[in-house]
Parts: sequence; structure tokens; C-alpha cells
Amino acid sequence: MSDPFTLGINYWPRRKAMYWWSNFDAGEVREEFSLIKDLGMTVVRLFLLWDDFQPEPDSVDRDALANLIKVADIADENGLGLDITFFTGHMSGPNWSPRWLAGGDLPPKVHSHWLRDVVSNGKLITQGYRNMFHDEVALNAERLLLKSVVSALKDHPAIWMWNLGNEPDLFAWPNSSDEGAAWVKEMAGLIKSIDPNHPVTIGLHGDGLHRDNGLRIDKVFAHTDVAVMHSYPMYTAWAREPLDPDFVPFTCALTAALSGKPVLMEEFGGCTAETTHVMKWTETNGREREQFMAGEEDFAGFLRLTLPKLHGSGATGAMLWCYADYVPDLWDKPPCLNAQHERFFGLVRADGSLKPHAKVIQNFAKTNPQVKPVPAYAKIVIDPDEFYAEPSKHLTTLYEKYLDSMNKG
Repeated sequence: MSDPFTLGINYWPRRKAMYWWSNFDAGEVREEFSLIKDLGMTVVRLFLLWDDFQPEPDSVDRDALANLIKVADIADENGLGLDITFFTGHMSGPNWSPRWLAGGDLPPKVHSHWLRDVVSNGKLITQGYRNMFHDEVALNAERLLLKSVVSALKDHPAIWMWNLGNEPDLFAWPNSSDEGAAWVKEMAGLIKSIDPNHPVTIGLHGDGLHRDNGLRIDKVFAHTDVAVMHSYPMYTAWAREPLDPDFVPFTCALTAALSGKPVLMEEFGGCTAETTHVMKWTETNGREREQFMAGEEDFAGFLRLTLPKLHGSGATGAMLWCYADYVPDLWDKPPCLNAQHERFFGLVRADGSLKPHAKVIQNFAKTNPQVKPVPAYAKIVIDPDEFYAEPSKHLTTLYEKYLDSMNKG
């Protein structure tokens, strides 16, 4: 008997967004989890903003932990599972550093062409921060946070999966892929020593398909229970178009080939507007930006095509980015201040109304999808060492083969 195909959402509350842990409102969470349930989704991914949960490296904030337990209770009331993501870290454009980690040479210079904002203690800072994969203060803090949260919630019925980070290579690079894998092995092992019953993953994204950034897909997912991918055609030059409906299923299939495991598409989506256009703006630092914005109806069409293709490719589930647009009251704060397109990734508009793609998800959920066997066209064969020797060449070649095989089948 096959397993249910997971449908989920990446979540923060509409009126609080990234600032919800420091301004917690259980009533808002209860109202929004009820809507998520009504739309047919079963899993909610949460992000433990690191600075809120550990304002000091040698302790875990009691209020934040208590509020997380309240969220778990509300999830259980609604029959929802939680994918709890630690060490956030990178989110929606900026990097959010714990205040005690400041004073280093990160973020990685390789990201300097796009990353300008570092946030700590709720404010933009100009200094860098130290490497979470190698700094001893950070490593001890990580162990403490994992022990505290997992011990508190390991027997809670709402726990679905533990997650070691949100695209953590955007925050810091391990010195090598072997050291990155060793970090994952240690942290996953620590979780399993406390809670052997729930799976562990780490939220890797498309960058890991383009290069060895110290968190190589094959090496990292060797030490987790679940392999995941985050995928956005509108951010990827070799996608056929910004709303390419085969791109997300292909990246899922390629991740499965590299990891040797079935893959959950843990994050995908797009920023929307009333009509499709290219949005242009100037950041506070003077940098010119532009971003493809999908018209709401066009994005609903993208999702209408992508979900069944993802389901048919053998993926174990699909989790949309994200629950809500940012309310205008937050537009003058990070991440919206400079990453203006990040204001509009929601399933729910800033006024609380649903975008058209909410109905697409609801209708798909009503079909009661079950995980399917991987079809022949999605069984990609590639040696990881060979792939990482020339990722860019292999990506385009493998995608062409994937599409050709799919169309012939």
C-alpha cells in the first residue's frame, strides 16, 4: 500500500511574518492553521529564527520554546504535522545572524552579487558573522538548541520531521563537503539519540545542484532519513521559462538520483502580482534590482500543471512557499525593505484573501493523491562524482534527456 502524497505549506503568520516569535499570537496561528487544514494540506513547515530562540549561546529562550509548544498543540488540534527547521539562518533574501555570532568574515563572498542585508537582533548590521559549521561557540549553541527543542517535543503528536536548516549554504559554507557531511551526521545523530522515531532532514536547495558548496547532496543525505529539494524556475537561467512546469519535477528526480532516496519537494513557488510583468526597484544601498512577477492566474496555471507532474514523477510530496504575503506594515523592515519581491510569495494576500492557486491546491488535495512509483523517464542515472565535476553541463543535458524521455513515454 502506498503512502499519502504530502501536501504542505511553509509558514509564518500573515500579520507578523518573520517577527512572530517575538510578538507571538496563538489566536492568529489557530485561525490560520484552520484555513491550512480546510485547503487540504497536512504539513506545516516552521522556522525557528535563531536569534529569537537563542539570544544567548548558552541558553534557549523559555518564552520562545513555550510558544513553539503552543504551536504544536494547535497543529495537533487541526490534524497537522510540523516540519521544524532549526538554525534560521537564511530567510527571504537577508541572512539573520544570532547577535552572539557577529564578528566574522561571513556571509560567503560567493554570494556578494546578491546578498546585501545581514540582520541581527531585528536590525540591519554592517559587520559579518562567524561560521556556524566550525565556530565552537556556534557548535555548542546548536547542540543545546537541538537537545532542548527535541527533548521538549519528541513525544508530541504534531511532530512530523526535524530539519537542520533552511538553505544553510546561503548562510555559511562548510570548509569542505566532507566536513559538511560530518556536521550533518553529528547533528542528525544527536537528534536521533533523543528522538529515534521521527525523521531528520536538512533543507537543501537548487544551489546544491549547481556546485559543491560544502553541502553536497549525495554526501549530506547519506546521513538523513529524508532527502528534500527547494526549486524555483523563475530564479534559474536554464529553465525553459520562469513558470516551467517540468522544472520542479526534474530537480526532484535529479536529487533522488544523487541521493539514492525518494525526494520531498519541500519548497517551491513564486512571487505574484495582478498581472505578469518584470518588477524593477532600487535598494536602499543603491543597487538596481528586477524580478519576474507571475500574474496570479498565470501562477495558478503553473501550479495546476506542476502538481500532477511532481506527483507523477515519484516525489513524496509538495510544500508550497509560502503561506502569506507580507502586510504593508512590515514593508519598511527586513526582508521587505530591499528584497521587495519577497512581499508577494503568499498563498494568502496581505488582506487575508486567498489567491487563485489556493483553489488549485484544494482541488488537488481532494483527489487523495498517493505516492507513485518512479516512472522510467524520472529514473536519472548519474554518478555523483561525475556530476559534481561539471554540474552546469550535466544539468542542461540531463534536463533535455528527461523531457525527451517523458514526451516519448
